[in-house]
Amino acid sequence: MQVEKRVKELVEEKIADRPELFLVSIKLLLNNKLIIHVDGDEGISIQDCAAISRHVGFHLEEENVIEKAYNLEVSSPGVGEPLLLKRQFNKNIGRDLSVKLNEGQIKEGKLLAVNETSIVIEEKIKEKGKKAQFLETSIAFDTIIETKVLISFK
Repeated sequence: MQVEKRVKELVEEKIADRPELFLVSIKLLLNNKLIIHVDGDEGISIQDCAAISRHVGFHLEEENVIEKAYNLEVSSPGVGEPLLLKRQFNKNIGRDLSVKLNEGQIKEGKLLAVNETSIVIEEKIKEKGKKAQFLETSIAFDTIIETKVLISFK
């Protein structure tokens, strides 16, 4: 059985009674570091991460899923991590994003809306010598390579 598949089953088993929590990603790195990112519609607590870690770690050890010694890290995705799921976009409505498109273009703006096929951002367009204008831009998910939340220190 593939490690990531078993870990996914274990995480989903642990959060099954917590509909506000969701699995974002699982990565098993070459140095045997297992990284699990879990998030929640309102964020996730350290206690929730610890409980998931204990549950996954216990079962991986019991079942001897990973042959060698490994490090297990359970956390929410960090600030610099790209948004991977529509659910992550929903929780970031109102925040500024940087969206890299598949033709190499980068668009930045405030996330206004999310639907099944696209997101809508408010871009600030500034032409030299003119007052900045705001333009609502719809971006289809299938044209997005990567999206990150922009952190501002205002």
